[in-house]
Amino acid sequence: MNAKDTTLDAEALSYHSEPRPGKIGIVPTKPHTTQHDLALAYSPGVAAPSRAIAAAPDDIYRYTGRGNLVAVISNGTAVLGLGNIGAAAAKPVMEGKAMLFKTFAGLDSFDIEVDTTDPDDFVRTVRNIATTFGGINLEDIKAPECFEIEARLRRELDIPVMHDDQHGTAIIAAAALMNAARIAGKQTTALRVVINGAGAAAIASARLFLKLGIPAQNLILCDSKGVVSTYRTDLNPMKREFATSRRITTLAEALLDADVFMGVSAPGVLTPAMLRTMAQNPIVLALANPVPEISYEEALASRPDIIFATGRSDYPNQVNNVLGFPYIFRAALDVRASEINDEMKLAASRALAELAREEVPEQVLKAYDIDHLEFGRGYFIPKPLDPRLLVRVSTAVARAAMESGVARKPVTDWKAYERELADLLR
Repeated sequence: MNAKDTTLDAEALSYHSEPRPGKIGIVPTKPHTTQHDLALAYSPGVAAPSRAIAAAPDDIYRYTGRGNLVAVISNGTAVLGLGNIGAAAAKPVMEGKAMLFKTFAGLDSFDIEVDTTDPDDFVRTVRNIATTFGGINLEDIKAPECFEIEARLRRELDIPVMHDDQHGTAIIAAAALMNAARIAGKQTTALRVVINGAGAAAIASARLFLKLGIPAQNLILCDSKGVVSTYRTDLNPMKREFATSRRITTLAEALLDADVFMGVSAPGVLTPAMLRTMAQNPIVLALANPVPEISYEEALASRPDIIFATGRSDYPNQVNNVLGFPYIFRAALDVRASEINDEMKLAASRALAELAREEVPEQVLKAYDIDHLEFGRGYFIPKPLDPRLLVRVSTAVARAAMESGVARKPVTDWKAYERELADLLR
């Protein structure tokens, strides 16, 4: 560990421990300073909303905080950059996620660490506590169990459930891909795409890319053993979904004349030699974190025409899930959606892509201490501190929920809704 990392670790430990351990807390939303206040908040007054909810279950949204409350739930089996560290060690990460929900979207959130690796136990636990929450954000659960857990909970619950490691990455990557294709002068529907990595984020991204119109025959998935093809006998059901019949076996072969490389895999797997075999204006999303599949410096030196993004904040074009999950859940809870469907995910991607093509406000430039930003190779994904994200993405997702028939509390005045969202940032 170098001196910079040692200093950062020391600062992080102090940040998390002082003056009060942890990063989140609970703040009352009602008066509580008089005897009468307490009589309303608890016994005997609290009986009135309880009776109302017993008589009309949907009144839980009228009299409690359920409609603004998200659970961040993990078992700590696949924590970004740390691996399987267990439920307890995952708690700082889940608290951080809860803090981001509040900071960026005004959503309250409880982190819940479930100490089990058994999918049945995990699903049972979440199902039994789901009444408390307006939505469930699953986090850092290893593949392939994460697919089963999310699918079962989506079927069994009538509130939004999203595994962010799958869909958050896919949504932001799709936005980046749409804008990168525009810069490259290529049609999304004609792109030849190679995805390296076959875990949660890779599979979800492949599925969403197909929804964007990329032909299945143009998409190649690779894992640690090479190309995922119909000639292999070691594939799980998720990989078989994307198995190619092409007679190729290596990542290098897959990349020949490819338009797009997306990596959610391991450091250093994309070499300059491979990059030079790709098509003109290659699009590279090197998302392994903290060390990408190819470094920013190496990539630009190898291909001056490259259109490049990473998962890191210290390089241009960061594919960061915080651009998505706060605003997607904000909208889903606001319209009381029964699920987060593909239409809502694509609406988020398109809203992000459109926002990056607009003029960047002075407030964003000041936040990042830069003089100028405009749409192009150096900027095709919005910055996380862009205050326009909440209104633009949440509104788009809420509209998609209504248009796709999963909204149970439709927005009737869009201008008023936009004002309400903007007020959350004040």
